[in-house]
Amino acid sequence: MSLQQVNAKPQHSPQQSVYVLGVRVDRISQHQAVDAIAKRIAERRANGNSLPCQQVITVNTEFVMAAQHNHDFRIAINSAKLVVADGIGIVWAARYLGKPTPERVTGTDMLPLLAQRCAASGYRLFLLGAAEGVAEATGKRLQELAPGLEIAGTYAGSPDPAEEDEIIERIRTAQADILCVAYSAPAQELWIWRNLARLPVGVAIGIGGAFDFISGRQQRAPERMQRLGLAWLYRLYREPWRWRRKLAIPRFMLRVALRGRKNHDA
Repeated sequence: MSLQQVNAKPQHSPQQSVYVLGVRVDRISQHQAVDAIAKRIAERRANGNSLPCQQVITVNTEFVMAAQHNHDFRIAINSAKLVVADGIGIVWAARYLGKPTPERVTGTDMLPLLAQRCAASGYRLFLLGAAEGVAEATGKRLQELAPGLEIAGTYAGSPDPAEEDEIIERIRTAQADILCVAYSAPAQELWIWRNLARLPVGVAIGIGGAFDFISGRQQRAPERMQRLGLAWLYRLYREPWRWRRKLAIPRFMLRVALRGRKNHDA
């Protein structure tokens, strides 16, 4: 990671973004996010694939709470090209601060939509991370949802720095346009951030548990619970061992309320 990246300032106006406990969230819809990613790939191809990679982050309450004590993680989020509101707690906080986001934008919902755009435009996806075989199963499911989609490659790998050179060479050889990384947070965001300058793709996205859901390895909350903002509760019911992580949600809401509607900037 270069000094320029460490000191990078986000190029977003207050009208476009909101800061929640010092963490940036861009106020855009799912379709706007996909449009922005597709636009970047088109620009990069028009420039002979010479433009540098840009990072996209889907931020939820756990991200924000982790960023309170993980300095590098906060820098990675706030310097990303695009940060979308993946979590009902983030949507609530933005509304509370008077700068609402249009909607919740989850990686699981955005990836199939992005796959359809890629299929229509001839853009190639590389799926990295998750358990062995999950990325491959996700690719097959995305091709069912987006006929004509080209999966440039899949690989489980790990966020271990010792593997980085080999993984980046795999991606380079695959000639992908978009990289989706599922190493869970903050490992996936930090992996992208520290390798951003040498990633041979136009856009890299930390996608969290999307591979597990899209491949069918994990079951999503019923749509009604998602609409009510209770997807986290359903996941806790199915995976009770996550209870410590889910404590981030009430802690986050309390901290936002105590901070008030001011002084949330980075």
